[in-house]
Amino acid sequence: MELLFFDMGSGEIMLIVIAIFIIFGPSKIPELARGLGKFINEIKRASEDIKTEINREADKQDREKKLAEYKAKIEKDLAPDKNIGTEKLSDKNKEPETKKETPKGTVEESTGEVK
Repeated sequence: MELLFFDMGSGEIMLIVIAIFIIFGPSKIPELARGLGKFINEIKRASEDIKTEINREADKQDREKKLAEYKAKIEKDLAPDKNIGTEKLSDKNKEPETKKETPKGTVEESTGEVK
């Protein structure tokens, strides 16, 4: 990844290093480097914390959505069937039908044969 405003050659970098030596002196440069390193680490930590928090909230919302869907499914599955227990009153007053068997044949009384 190349950034346009950081597109510098080696000569330009040397010029910046010499300017830093002149401005701050050789004794201050290690302190500046440590401070810059700590600053960069803080920025990294803060960005990781932000990413973690965003992911945690997204996961929480996803879990809540799945839980709501699951509860709705369970309620639907456990809801009593509306047709159960609501038989017609006229059906209750009727006598249950019994299955009548018809003879397969008749028996001749004199000979004992089945026709």
